[in-house]
Amino acid sequence: MAAEKKKLGELLVEKGLIDREQLKAALEKQRQEGKRIGDVLVGMGALSENILTGMVAEQLKVEKVDLINTYVDAEAARLIPLEVAKRYTLIPIYERAGKLHVAMVDPRNMYALDDLRLITQKAIFPMLATRTDIEKAIEVYYQQQTSERAIEDLKRDWQLPNNETLIEDDSDIQSAPAVRLANSIINQAVALRASDIHVEPFEDTVVVRLRIDGALVQTMNIPYNLYSAVSTRFKVISGMNIAEKRVPQDGRIEMTIGAKNYDFRVSTIPTIFGEKIVIRILDRSSFLFTREMLGFSKRNSELLDSILTRTNGIVLLTGPTGSGKSTTLYALLRELNSPTLNIVTIEDPVEYMLAGINQMQVNVKAGLTFATSLRSILRQDPDIVMLGEIRDEETAEIAVRASITGHLVLSTLHTNDAPNAVSRLADMGIEPFLIAESLSGVIAQRLVRRLCVNCCTESPATEGEMQMLRLDGPAMVKRPAGCPQCNGTGYRGRIALHEVMYVNRAVRDAITARAGTERIRDAARENGMVDLYESCRRLVLEGVTSIQEMMRTVYARD
Repeated sequence: MAAEKKKLGELLVEKGLIDREQLKAALEKQRQEGKRIGDVLVGMGALSENILTGMVAEQLKVEKVDLINTYVDAEAARLIPLEVAKRYTLIPIYERAGKLHVAMVDPRNMYALDDLRLITQKAIFPMLATRTDIEKAIEVYYQQQTSERAIEDLKRDWQLPNNETLIEDDSDIQSAPAVRLANSIINQAVALRASDIHVEPFEDTVVVRLRIDGALVQTMNIPYNLYSAVSTRFKVISGMNIAEKRVPQDGRIEMTIGAKNYDFRVSTIPTIFGEKIVIRILDRSSFLFTREMLGFSKRNSELLDSILTRTNGIVLLTGPTGSGKSTTLYALLRELNSPTLNIVTIEDPVEYMLAGINQMQVNVKAGLTFATSLRSILRQDPDIVMLGEIRDEETAEIAVRASITGHLVLSTLHTNDAPNAVSRLADMGIEPFLIAESLSGVIAQRLVRRLCVNCCTESPATEGEMQMLRLDGPAMVKRPAGCPQCNGTGYRGRIALHEVMYVNRAVRDAITARAGTERIRDAARENGMVDLYESCRRLVLEGVTSIQEMMRTVYARD
């Protein structure tokens, strides 16, 4: 009983988690700020939030719940309004034995418990969870509820049965339910770490899907007769023509969500059931990666250093759309950026603004293409030029000439791997001797999903898997499982694979001799190039990704 009467600070000192000096400093700060002693200690960095929660649970004799590894019942979450959940920092997680189990930051809050009983008309079983985990759960699980409420409000405002067509009126564009629904779609996508939002109209319904770690996940259905108001809202805030529905359009939205700045690139195309909208989410902080954060191995970094130390030549990044080429280009530009260099970029569009670098945006309607822009900036005395993409023969030819005349040119190209960049340039009409003279190096890139470290399992590799991994003996491999932290997918986040081809004399001779891609690949391997398959194989054996991801991205190529 004596232990129950002890104050939290004394318990923490007794357990050796903090010392007397830390407690004294925390108590002084508590008198100034009026916060709880535990929150003060966490703010001081003297204690982690998880350790604090465990100690509070022990002190109060309540059950602690780990929300990261607990599935929240969406039906239970609906019992409590979002405003109440935020006010008291709590979330209902499930109902068992007639009691509603609620994760709370303060299970002793009698006002909160009384309100919960009154709202739900149920017995409440309070549990303890960290503030961070509760706030994250509220953000994720209440977004769907917010969207559903907005849809219901939109139905009521329009007062139309589900099978009628919505008649548009410009005065209705700013209707609050449509605004809330559009915002909730964006907020949910950001909360779930999505890279793209797909809003797709079909005959009877409109499907909302999010691309999370490279895979599309359906999250919402919108009644078809309400879609016009929602699509119009997206077009208004992205600066599109709301009266034009017959041709594709592009737009842009800038928003701040949770103290982070985001750019949203909006694209529409006409389909037989209406306009399909795809929104690409660009977190500006995601372009601040270092080479190591991007997944470059030590060997690939050495080859990349050899390429970037040259003051002229073309450096190409290759890979499919969505493989992270732009992120890598920005990372390389940040490395190269110096007050002594004049760096100019030509982009379509400019995705991230870099201090000290002159950035141009392509404007095809005004006649400002990659080729015309490149001709102009070569008269601006640049040291380094970054082209968003080499799309045609004219741009390729100007880029080659620029590199030969003393400029370092960075750009992207769509090919399957690094050696195939040579044949792609040749297809564009560039002579092999010019390719050999101008090309400094090629970096092929792919993205694979990382296994969720919270739930991945380990088991022996099968005979077929051992063949794929080129193993002589038995080995253990990690596999995806699924938990709340990874939304049940078994994967959380992505990492890049790289194939870095440094164009040395042997590779240059093979290009000049019009050798096939395989001979160029062999010369590059002799020079230290590690291909995409081998890069992915290494990540599988290290437990970073799975064999399934290797088969999806690189194995079929071999």
